[in-house]
Amino acid sequence: MTEKSLAYEHGSAVGYHHGSTIGYHHGSAIGYHHARYEPMRRFLRVVMRILVATIVKVDKIEGVENIPASGPLILYSNHIAFIDPILIIHAVPRNIVPLAKVEAYAYPVVGIFPRLWNVISVQRGEVDRRALRACLQVLEAGEILWIAPEGTRRPALLEAKDGMAYLAVQTGAPLLPISVDGTRGLPALPFSRRWKEPGVSLLFGRPFRFKPGLGRDDRAELTKMTAEAMYILADMLPPARRGVFSDLSQATQETIEWLI
Repeated sequence: MTEKSLAYEHGSAVGYHHGSTIGYHHGSAIGYHHARYEPMRRFLRVVMRILVATIVKVDKIEGVENIPASGPLILYSNHIAFIDPILIIHAVPRNIVPLAKVEAYAYPVVGIFPRLWNVISVQRGEVDRRALRACLQVLEAGEILWIAPEGTRRPALLEAKDGMAYLAVQTGAPLLPISVDGTRGLPALPFSRRWKEPGVSLLFGRPFRFKPGLGRDDRAELTKMTAEAMYILADMLPPARRGVFSDLSQATQETIEWLI
């Protein structure tokens, strides 16, 4: 599989098309240097810790111990509310690099966060070769990427784009699913009506990788790999959140190798 590019629609997922070359993040060919962003990210994590403790009702965070202590990793999850990636960053002990639509930079107040964190911004509805190259650089540097493979926020799962599988094939990075629930209506002030309802639940699943040699020259294989990864995520979610992946009897794991 050669010369792919990145496509984006309505969210933070990646897809690909034939016939385009890969560009570089922010016009740079020197790669991704995680240490450059660490001081600001450490400061932002302190801010997030305070804010989450104050205005986010968190009921449960489980499975964080499944995250490898080092090395590249693709985190992927369902996406319900804008606060989802912030809570995932807060919960993961390593600093991660999320994808976000470029419009997120324009959000009042919270729009400053993606800029300071240096998230990978993706243009909506067009091929974004720089974003793909940025994703590859993060993984090649041995760091963690977070993707919402559906490319949009929805209460239940939609069909996912194949970009997640493509990145895993190109870099050999393992994947780890995250089940997200209870984030709608947050943040909210304590003692508000929202705080009387169930709070946030984050469940980190087991890491896996795709079997070597798959998906490099076959679009159908990539689609199958993506579907198998999404069924793994669906199995972790409440039935009402599973959407198009509700029928777990259709799930297969022919392309999957579990790491723990």
